Amino acid sequence: MSFSDLFDSEFKQRNKGHFSSIVRLALADGVFAPEERAFLDKLAIRLEISAAEYEEILENPAKYPLNPPYLNVKRIERLYDLARIVHVDHHLGDNQELMLHKLCLGLGFTTENVHSVVTRALELADQKADLDLFITEIEIAEKA
Repeated sequence: MSFSDLFDSEFKQRNKGHFSSIVRLALADGVFAPEERAFLDKLAIRLEISAAEYEEILENPAKYPLNPPYLNVKRIERLYDLARIVHVDHHLGDNQELMLHKLCLGLGFTTENVHSVVTRALELADQKADLDLFITEIEIAEKA
């Protein structure tokens, strides 16, 4: 196996882990809303998830581990995707908010700041903030 194949393989595994965590969050209420499914379709393309992998992850999203990113900005970008999937339902059910807390901890946000980060992330998702604003605001929330 060449070095580039190894890098490509790791990259794909991280993407599958990220995508599966979003699927778990979308399924927290037991069903996919049409908007959630559309978001997952687009995200799968962006993360280079094949059709077969897509179906496999939908069937068993817990199969892939959550791989926290090393860089804080990447962690916040993943949170951006997660917060948007929670917002798609237009209601914040207890299961979804609890799942978002758990995923944030899994992504590497600390127990000291996870509540303020999740609260701010959900506010920004409601406001349909773009990624740049989201990153700036979450970095502030992490320090609060």
